[in-house]
Amino acid sequence: MGVNFNFSRNHYLLLGIVCGFLFSYYSPHDYAEYVAECPEVTEHTDMLSTLEHNNEFEPQLNLEQKPMIAKKLVKNIIRPRYYYSELGIREKLFVGVLTTTENVDTFATAINRTAAHLVNKIKFFIHADNVKSNFNLKNIVGFTDTREHLRPFHMLKYLADNYLDEYDFFLLLMDTTYVNARTVRRQLQHLSVTLDVYMGTNLAESSFGDGTNEEAARNEYCDLHAGIILSSGVIRKIRANLDWCVRNSASNNYSSNIGKCVKYSTKIKSCHQSWQGIDIASYHLNSYKIYRDFHLIAKDDRFNSAAMVYPVTSTDDFYLLHAYFSRMHLKQNSDIKRTLLEDAMQISNGTLSNDILEVRWPLGVPKSNPPESRHDVVPWILLNTTHSFMWNSEVNVQRLSAVDEEDMRNVLNKTILEATRNNPDAEFRGIHTAYKRFDAVRGMDYRLLLNFYDRKLRKMVQKSFEVIKPISLIEIVPSPYVTESTRVAMLLPTFENQVLETEQFFESYEKTCMDSQDNTFLMLIFLYRAETPSKGDEDVFLPLKNIALALTEKHKQDGSRVAWVSIRLPVEVSSKVGNDNRYYSSFYGPHALMSFAAVDLALRKIGLESLVMLCSNAASFRPDFLNRVRMNTIQGFQVYSPIGFMMYPCEWTGLCKPCENCDVGQSSGYFDRANYDVLSFYSNDYVFARKQLEQTLPIVRSDRDIVNLLAINATQPVNSDTITNIVDLFTKSNSKIHVLRAIEPNLRYGRSISNFLSNDQYGEQFSKLHCSDETERRQCIRIASKKQIGDVFVQYSKQFENREVV
Repeated sequence: MGVNFNFSRNHYLLLGIVCGFLFSYYSPHDYAEYVAECPEVTEHTDMLSTLEHNNEFEPQLNLEQKPMIAKKLVKNIIRPRYYYSELGIREKLFVGVLTTTENVDTFATAINRTAAHLVNKIKFFIHADNVKSNFNLKNIVGFTDTREHLRPFHMLKYLADNYLDEYDFFLLLMDTTYVNARTVRRQLQHLSVTLDVYMGTNLAESSFGDGTNEEAARNEYCDLHAGIILSSGVIRKIRANLDWCVRNSASNNYSSNIGKCVKYSTKIKSCHQSWQGIDIASYHLNSYKIYRDFHLIAKDDRFNSAAMVYPVTSTDDFYLLHAYFSRMHLKQNSDIKRTLLEDAMQISNGTLSNDILEVRWPLGVPKSNPPESRHDVVPWILLNTTHSFMWNSEVNVQRLSAVDEEDMRNVLNKTILEATRNNPDAEFRGIHTAYKRFDAVRGMDYRLLLNFYDRKLRKMVQKSFEVIKPISLIEIVPSPYVTESTRVAMLLPTFENQVLETEQFFESYEKTCMDSQDNTFLMLIFLYRAETPSKGDEDVFLPLKNIALALTEKHKQDGSRVAWVSIRLPVEVSSKVGNDNRYYSSFYGPHALMSFAAVDLALRKIGLESLVMLCSNAASFRPDFLNRVRMNTIQGFQVYSPIGFMMYPCEWTGLCKPCENCDVGQSSGYFDRANYDVLSFYSNDYVFARKQLEQTLPIVRSDRDIVNLLAINATQPVNSDTITNIVDLFTKSNSKIHVLRAIEPNLRYGRSISNFLSNDQYGEQFSKLHCSDETERRQCIRIASKKQIGDVFVQYSKQFENREVV
């Protein structure tokens, strides 16, 4: 009997799952037996399993058959210092002139004066067999090889070895050739520097040859007398074939030797007078004499467009040609400038305003920057040909300096000339008003309203003009190197009535300089009266001497010390020194020349290489001020005269709030321009200037010479040439010392007048002080601002009116 099994689709699925489960259950877990023929994989598998169990990674380096040192060392890239070196930017033109020792002081010097400032570099090549060492011309190169036919090759080798990578083109010529350098440079700007250039005038056309030049003319070489232009690529190829050129130079014809060398080295067959549409022409004078036939030569268009003129047989002819071509160049520039101005002003044909297009007069000069506040407004100053009016808040009328007066005359003459050119019937009669303003962005602006008589209309008319002298050339003045570590020797003159101020100066000096170990040295200059004792307990300066000794002993380890020198004043000056001089901003009072006596006698104790700062006992300063003194005082170059801030005696007047450490402001004081008490200079600069003006201002070598110093100044009238202080000494001497005078907020004055008024509560003594004339009035101290004094007048006037009403 048979059994029938009927399986459905579900039975097959269930059977497959069971078989798969049984297979996976009984299969081995060690895969190594299946990969035994691959040992590398097995080791890697074992390592991975080990890492999985230990959780530690230990890298191993396989260094077998590998070099321990890199085969190729990595080099650091060294970049050039300047961009033009890295980019390969070169200068445009080098000029080399073949000359002789006899012509160095004549023709060569004339070429140097007419072309050196217009080209990038110029050199003169001569024989060095009998070279003099006292030539006025310094850019000379001498060759010891005296063989005449090798001179051009020595020059080419020198150029290739020294200047090949610095210039694009080289102009070679003889010392009888005038070069119109402006034309040559303008034409070379349009030539490509990547191609080989061999330009000049063909020897066959130059009419400068004789029978020896037949070969050169036949081969169409360039004439050296007319100038030969070679590119740097040609010079490079000549250097590679220079030996061949020397062996095949048989004649003494420079043009032929250079041309043959160029032809062999560069395969350039002939001389090119025109290249890439650029023509550099020359003009041969033939039998013309410039001094005689110049009026005929000037009519020739070939002469006017020539870049080189030859042969020139006189040094005067060089200068005459240079003057003529310079005038032509100036006229061409003027025409081009006029055309550009007309085109620029009409660029929009009226469709757009010039303000939108930023087209303004004069073209190329920027407009003034708008002021950020009312304090930044640049004022217009009213003036005439001799004086200026209200040029600052302190002076109503000021005499123009010699420079400003000459400048005003030149501006006026130029304006009158322009007015008469536009209107020939106008006749100048005078100035109605004139204003000027200096803008650091634009330059000097003038606005003139002038009176003219119109002969055609037969009446007076007024015409308005605007004149500007733009800032065209800005130069960076080179300055010697200075540091902030220079030792400052401070000189402090002191009169007998200023002991209290000097004690206060000691206190601030110790805190500012000695405690901070600043590199300074203080020397007191005691100015005794003729009858005052200077020794013992009766010495008026004994307290100051004791303080000086105490400070020196206290800071002895730091190297800081205080010394003093005594000066006995003559009887004529002793009677005039007192509290009556407290009204002056300078502590010297009306005896400003006493500063010369103090410095002359004190410098002998210091030395000639010291940085000296002449100080005032009425002044106080901060450490930043001493650093500016060191940076702004340069030996043999510059002295520094700071304009300090004069503090109002607020405690006495009650019109302002006293504050010594506050920022400067109009309500607390003003910058005293008339005070020259503080000045820094180097000793040897002072001595040099002093010796130059010794006849005007005698040098004080002892106390007895002070009378001579003051006597000479008393007999001279006060004018612009009068020397009243040390700043005038440097400005009026023939030394090349600059005087830097600038405001210094960290230098404060006002201690002297505050001490004087502290003992004068009701102003009885102060009311006795006065400034007699206008000159002295500028040197007097102001105790309050004009606004503060005006407020007081208004307040008291109202009180007075109220009393009258009552």
